[in-house]
Amino acid sequence: MASPTKIKRPEPRPPQSFTSAAAAVDHLIALYDEAVSFLCTRFIDAIQSGIPDARIRAFYPEIRITTQSFAKIDSRLSFGHLAEPGTYATTITRPRLFRHYLEQQLGILMDNHEVAVTVQVSDTPMPVHFAVANDAGITVPQQGAADFTLRDFFDVPDLSTTNDDIVNGTYVAGEGRPGALAPFSAQRVDYSLARLTHYTATDPAHFQTHVLFTNYQFYVAEFEAYARRMLAEPDSGYTAFVGPADTVITDPDAPLPAPLKLPQMPSYHLKREDGSGITLVNIGVGPSNAKTATDHIAVLRPHAWIMVGHCAGLRNSQSLGDFVLAHAYLREDGVLDDDLPAWVPIPALAEIQIALEQAVAAETQLEGYDLKRVMRTGTVASFDNRNWELRDQSGPVQRLSQSRAVALDMESATIAANGFRFRVPYGTLLCVSDKPLHGELKLPGMASDFYKAQVARHLMIGIRAMEALRKMPLERIHSRKLRSFDETAFL
Repeated sequence: MASPTKIKRPEPRPPQSFTSAAAAVDHLIALYDEAVSFLCTRFIDAIQSGIPDARIRAFYPEIRITTQSFAKIDSRLSFGHLAEPGTYATTITRPRLFRHYLEQQLGILMDNHEVAVTVQVSDTPMPVHFAVANDAGITVPQQGAADFTLRDFFDVPDLSTTNDDIVNGTYVAGEGRPGALAPFSAQRVDYSLARLTHYTATDPAHFQTHVLFTNYQFYVAEFEAYARRMLAEPDSGYTAFVGPADTVITDPDAPLPAPLKLPQMPSYHLKREDGSGITLVNIGVGPSNAKTATDHIAVLRPHAWIMVGHCAGLRNSQSLGDFVLAHAYLREDGVLDDDLPAWVPIPALAEIQIALEQAVAAETQLEGYDLKRVMRTGTVASFDNRNWELRDQSGPVQRLSQSRAVALDMESATIAANGFRFRVPYGTLLCVSDKPLHGELKLPGMASDFYKAQVARHLMIGIRAMEALRKMPLERIHSRKLRSFDETAFL
C-alpha cells in the first residue's frame, strides 16, 4: 500500500510573543497538549477502526528569540545570553515536566537581552511513540501487529535527527535556519525520557536536581534509612521517598515494597517540593552503564552529579576505607572516545571540590592537615577491564604511576567526562575497598566487614555535599569552565 498523500494535522496556530516567562510556558503547554491529544486520539481510532484515510501528523512547540545587539552581558554569567545577534530556537517537549527550568532560563534570557520570546508550532513532527507515552493506557504495537504499517501513517522516532550534535559542538545550522537555543532538541529529550523509564523503573518526573551515582547496591539501604529519618523530621524539607516501580512513601514507617525484578539501574528519589532533593542511582559496574545513565539523565538538566563509589587504592600509604577526592582523570574506559576524545582535559570544579572536602571534614571531624589521614586528592584512573590485574601488569602499572593516579575504578571518569560534555557540574569522591597492587584484594569476608563500617559514612558525605550545593546560587555552580566558544543560551 502506498503512503497517503493527504495529511491531517491540528489547526494551525499563529506565533505569539511573550515578555512573561510564565505566560510563554503556559502557551507551550497548550500547544504541546493539543499535539499530544490529536495524535493519541487518532492513533486509538486507527488501532480500533483500521487503516487511517490520511497521514496523521502533529508538531512539537518551539521557542524562538531574536536579538540585534552586541551588547555585552554580565561576564560572570556562563549562560542566559546569546552568543551574537541573530535568531535562535529550540523545540520543546513535556513543558509541564520542565516548567521550572523553562521559566528560569527564559526569565534570565529576557532580562539580559530585554526582548520578547516567540512561542509557535515548529516544523518538527512529533513521533507517535513519544505522544502516547503520556498515557499509560496506550501502547504502540510492534511492527506487523497492527493492520497497517505504522510509519506510513504516523511519524516515528528519527535517529538521523535525534543526536548530540549540539552538546558535542558539531551542530551547524542550515542556510536560513535559526541557531541552537538549548543543548537538546525535543526528540532527543523524549528519547532519553523513555530510556530513563526503562532503565530505572521510575518516572523521570521523580528525578531531583542533585544526583548521586554509586556502583554498589549497599548504598541503597543506607539511602533509604536516611530518607526515612528525614521524612520523620517535619522541618527537613523532604516530602517523599520514591523507589523503583514508582513506589512512593511519605510516612517514615511505611513499607517500600521491592519490585519483583530490579531494573538495570535502580533509582531512588528523596524529594523536595521544588525538585531540589537528592536522587541516588545504582549504575552497577562498568563505564558503559555510567555512560548510559548520564546520557539520559543529562536532559533533565540536573544542578550537579557526584560519583560516590568504591575504588582500588593504588598507594601503599592508603588504608581500606580511606577517601579519594578526584582532581583529575586518566580516561582508559573508551566509551566516550567518539564524542569526547581522551585528549580533552576534564577539569576539577572548585565549587564541587570544596563542597566534598568540607563534607568529609564535617563527617570525620578532621580538619586541615589531619584530613590527609583519611583522604587523598589526585588522579583517578578508570579502566574498561574489571580484571585488569590478571593481564600483564607492566603496561597498566607504568601508566598509572606516570599519571600519578591514586585510585582506580570503572565509572568515575565516564561520569565526570559526560558531565563536562553535557555541561552538568560533576565531582567524584571514592572509598578505597581494596589495594590489588599491595596484596589486599576484595574478598567476601573482608568486604562484609568493610562495607558495614564505611558505607553509611561515605553516603552521608555525598548527601552533605549535595545539601551544601543546594544552597549555592545556580550561577555559581555552573562554571564557565564547562562552556565552549559558541554556547547555547540555555543551560
